[in-house]
Amino acid sequence: MFLPKSISADDRSTAQPDLHLATIAERERAILAPYAQHTLDSVGRRHAEPTQDYRGAYQRDRDRIIHSAAFRRLSGKMQVFTGDMGDYHRTRLTHTHEVASIARTVARALRLNEDLVEALALFHDIGHPPFGHAGEDALHECVANEGGFSHNKQAIVIATELERRYAEYPGLNLSQEILDGQQSRTDKQRKGNAPLLEVQLVDCADSMTYDAHDTDDAVKLGWVSIEELAKVSLIRDALAEVRRKHANLSGDLLRKALVHQLLDSQVRNILSVAGAFLAECHWQSTAEVKESSFRMGPSQEIKEQKAELEKFLYREVYRHPRILTVRAEAQSRLKELWTIYCAEPGLLPPHFRSRAEVVGIARSVVDYLAGMTDRFCFQRYEELSTRTRG
Repeated sequence: MFLPKSISADDRSTAQPDLHLATIAERERAILAPYAQHTLDSVGRRHAEPTQDYRGAYQRDRDRIIHSAAFRRLSGKMQVFTGDMGDYHRTRLTHTHEVASIARTVARALRLNEDLVEALALFHDIGHPPFGHAGEDALHECVANEGGFSHNKQAIVIATELERRYAEYPGLNLSQEILDGQQSRTDKQRKGNAPLLEVQLVDCADSMTYDAHDTDDAVKLGWVSIEELAKVSLIRDALAEVRRKHANLSGDLLRKALVHQLLDSQVRNILSVAGAFLAECHWQSTAEVKESSFRMGPSQEIKEQKAELEKFLYREVYRHPRILTVRAEAQSRLKELWTIYCAEPGLLPPHFRSRAEVVGIARSVVDYLAGMTDRFCFQRYEELSTRTRG
């Protein structure tokens, strides 16, 4: 535990617990840049709570997210590839952890609030329904006339309404900075104050992560080859650097080295671009961040290369016939489940029956379906569709 200079290591056992609260501010003043979001500057929570003597606000947010049911269910939700395609590729949960890892690394280098960045990263995809973006599109169609469905907005619903962790209030009662950060993801074109740098960083880490791991998973599954990918400039440059260091690599070692280089080159580029700007801007507060037009991101060259790679992945991987088959089947089943539950809301769990009285049956059913894992969704479909046909 970090202790004030007046407390020696020998005094740890006798130090008063409330001294840790003082060390949060002291530690952040010593480590964080003035443009970082400092914990003691947090707006706070919707429902006031006493502070703790051993965790800061954003540490508590991180832990609440990790212990939520919605976070655990991410392990059963596909990122791109389904479970029947093997067990190597990423789930929504492993993707989330990779985003958090990269975001924390960059945050530390830029002297941003690592605790806030970690909480934001762990939270960013918590609203995803089963079957990834295919499931999101299906649920959006179901309630298109009632505001539609967005996994980014759903994360806020989960954090403020759906999770049931405390007797005093619904939701997770997260710090406002977490909710505001997620809100900024729902409409990235909106005008107004810029998001905190910690929020912008998580978006960058998300992009870096899925470009690299979707490439990794696709090659591992044999859907594309490294030779085919080398037609894309970002891959070609990374591959050239790998072969400069290791001339004779092949197979899995070459694939792994390529993915490592993809991540390393993108992280270094973000650090170079953002680091140079932040060193020159001399910002002294988050207020200056919010009032600026600066948005963290890669250099123009890397941005164009990433766009080229993403077009390749869309064409050769995301539109692969096996993915399209899974997508169509998943969407059909989700829509049919929505129809069944709307017609017979008594089939819903009690919590969602009660919720239907507040938000309507259609929306409550979507909230229930969005929380399902891929496997549970198919399981309920088999049970209810058989019952209906019978």
